[in-house]
Amino acid sequence: MLKAKILFVGPCESGKTVLANFLTESSDITEYNPTQGVRILEFENPHVTSNAKGTGCEFELWDCGGHPKFESCWPALMKDSHGVVIIFNADLPSHLKEIEMWYSCFVQQQFLQDAQCLLIAHHKPGSGSDKGHLTLSPPLSKLKLVHSNLEDDPEEIRLEFIKYLKSIINSVSESRDREEMSIIT
Repeated sequence: MLKAKILFVGPCESGKTVLANFLTESSDITEYNPTQGVRILEFENPHVTSNAKGTGCEFELWDCGGHPKFESCWPALMKDSHGVVIIFNADLPSHLKEIEMWYSCFVQQQFLQDAQCLLIAHHKPGSGSDKGHLTLSPPLSKLKLVHSNLEDDPEEIRLEFIKYLKSIINSVSESRDREEMSIIT
């Protein structure tokens, strides 16, 4: 069974924990409580398999606290991760600037491919959910951007996340196959 480690990172109060709970079908949180350090959710998704035989996959979703005081923990969080989901509150202009730093630290410094990264512009309930064009800086503009609004269209984000998980598993599977071939030859 293949395993993949996915990091949920981004600024404080961007909706990481709410999305993590929704996408892993974990408990609901009704009030804001900042994540302290990291929260690890283990899950399987029946729609994601590693090959034609339908071999299952296990995921670890690391819901990382967004406060800068946890920056000293980031190297440990990043170790052996296969993908990074950067979540930000699309209604806060300061978050657009901050996500560049998250991309630099968690994607570029780990030498992850852009395909291993997903940007989620999260719209909180009652925010009006303007899915208009967001102006992203050049490194971020190449990334897959998905808007999420759990009030208006929860299934859209779930389907996009499943597509993302499938691409991560394909990457992990290909990497494992290359490693096995290098041992054989």
